[in-house]
Amino acid sequence: MAHAARRRRTAEEARELILEAAQRRLAEGGPEAVRLQEIAADAGLSHPTILHHFGSREGLLEALLQRAMDDLRRDLLQALRTDGVVSVSELLDRVANTLSERGHARLLAWRLLSRRVPEEVARERMLLQLATAAHERRSAAWRAAGRPEPSREETHFVVWLTAVALLGDAIGGPLLSRSLGMEDDASDRFRAWLAELLDARLGEANDSD
Repeated sequence: MAHAARRRRTAEEARELILEAAQRRLAEGGPEAVRLQEIAADAGLSHPTILHHFGSREGLLEALLQRAMDDLRRDLLQALRTDGVVSVSELLDRVANTLSERGHARLLAWRLLSRRVPEEVARERMLLQLATAAHERRSAAWRAAGRPEPSREETHFVVWLTAVALLGDAIGGPLLSRSLGMEDDASDRFRAWLAELLDARLGEANDSD
């Protein structure tokens, strides 16, 4: 019996298949596991097809990181702009999922060290967008409580500190736990503690503001 004709995929479908296959490899084995021949086999596509869509392994890694950052930014901005629904702890868990479980902390660190972060990531100023949304939410809460306007720079520094803490934990959390004499990976407890710290700091009126 003749085989049924293989359905022709659109360019967008093929691109998505490649990115999903690359994402699975990244989560399982880190950036070094993202190999074009294996991804082509996983996606049921040819190696030249990947080159057609992304140009090179470098181009694929750049697209993979850009997609993850775009998805995370949209998710966090939506959560920050939804009053009183999402807690700080939930926000930190969402970031940790992208950085740790999906493997993007290692990819981002590797590309930062090699000075190959996509221009879009820097140009779009993701942290500035998040800090602006966080400050708007913080300011509204303070006004409702009859407090003076909080410091915008402090909000920016809180976002900066949080980004550094979560990226560092995603890269070396288990090592840091062991170095502190903790036998298990304490990352979940660290994020819960950090959330409490942020709640206390961001909800505290500062007479100097």
